[in-house]
Amino acid sequence: MKDTPGWASPGSAPSDGHEPGTSGPAEPADRPDPAKQPEDTPQDAAPKWSQEQPPPGQWSAPTGPAAPGQAPPPPPPGPGWGSQPPAGPPGGYGPPPGWGGGYGGRPGYGGWGGPPPAAKPGVIPLRPLGVGEILDGAVSTMRTYWRTVLGISLTVAVVTEVLVILLQGFVLNDSAGTEALNDPSASAEELTRAMGNAMLGTGVVFLISLIGTVAATALLTTVTSRAVLGRPVTTGEAWRDARPQVPKLFGLIFLLLLITFGVLLVGALPGILVAAAGSNGGGIALVVLGVLGAGVVALWLMIRFSLASPALMLEKQSVLKSMSRSAKLVRGSWWRVFGILLLAGIIANIISAIVVIPFTFIAAAFSGDGITGLLNSGTGDLGWTFLIVSGIGSVIGSMITYPINAGVTVLLYIDQRIRREALDLELARAAGVTGYGAGAGSGG
Repeated sequence: MKDTPGWASPGSAPSDGHEPGTSGPAEPADRPDPAKQPEDTPQDAAPKWSQEQPPPGQWSAPTGPAAPGQAPPPPPPGPGWGSQPPAGPPGGYGPPPGWGGGYGGRPGYGGWGGPPPAAKPGVIPLRPLGVGEILDGAVSTMRTYWRTVLGISLTVAVVTEVLVILLQGFVLNDSAGTEALNDPSASAEELTRAMGNAMLGTGVVFLISLIGTVAATALLTTVTSRAVLGRPVTTGEAWRDARPQVPKLFGLIFLLLLITFGVLLVGALPGILVAAAGSNGGGIALVVLGVLGAGVVALWLMIRFSLASPALMLEKQSVLKSMSRSAKLVRGSWWRVFGILLLAGIIANIISAIVVIPFTFIAAAFSGDGITGLLNSGTGDLGWTFLIVSGIGSVIGSMITYPINAGVTVLLYIDQRIRREALDLELARAAGVTGYGAGAGSGG
């Protein structure tokens, strides 16, 4: 017998001069020879085998034919004879099917009770992830490394919000346009100009917020990737790791925005041409339909390229190669990626709204027309008091939304690579997990 787990049975260690590998204890010295036993031996003088043999737990499987002149050992006791199998692995005879979860109460030992649990050196287990595990991993990263995460989020949120406040205070605070939108008697030209200004202001604010979001994602990508391995990282280390890729990241943002606006323009172009030819009603209807159709195409493209940012930061890829990597990882999983990103965005914005809305009412109470003006007109007086107080609420809200959105995006990228490229094996080796990969393979 080999002295390895699962081969040797308990109590089979050599003792009393037995050779290793014998299938049982030596015969009793007073055992009579059946061939020499006289025929008239009384029945009650027969050997008492039930009192002589060892406990059932000490028997092991035969290792070969019996030696000449030696009777073969009796078969192992059947069910119901003796005690139940020992806690350790028996030698050759395992417990019957359905006996339990494994030896000694350890589930999964020897193939019983399902595969062993995946290693978890950091915030996620190293296997394909569920939606809840991705969300929990993002929150766990923020909770475990809160100093670094909140430091990065606060810095990006303050810079972004200062730019938005200055832009709204000096450029976009057009009270005439707001009055035109609220005036039922305003002309079509005034309404068109007011709607154009409102859309322009919303677009500029959205662009600034998007740049802040992607910048926070870039810096938080390093934090999340280290959190997966269970290793902390400081803000300075995250910046040093992300700095070489930041110019490429802004190039990626610019290219994605260009693609989005280009698709929307192509969708609206037929309606614009029809309206320019003199058919205003048909042109407007065609513009609306074209923008809706182009919006669907733009959404499909944005989800297809949604993992380009972590691919660019973690794989040190170029802009075009990171977009290609994202398209490859999302292929066949578009709806899953879209659903997870949408759910994460809804959760993050609900949490942010819980923080931002009270600050908005407080800002309205201390400025201009007060809360009544805010509720009646929908805007209130965009004075500096209102902008600053509401901006503080926006900063606090961004400190929550940035880590959640960034963490979900990075963990979704890691999950897709685990499903398609067995990245969990590389992560396990990087985390120093020994013996990983033999029984915990990746799977889709």
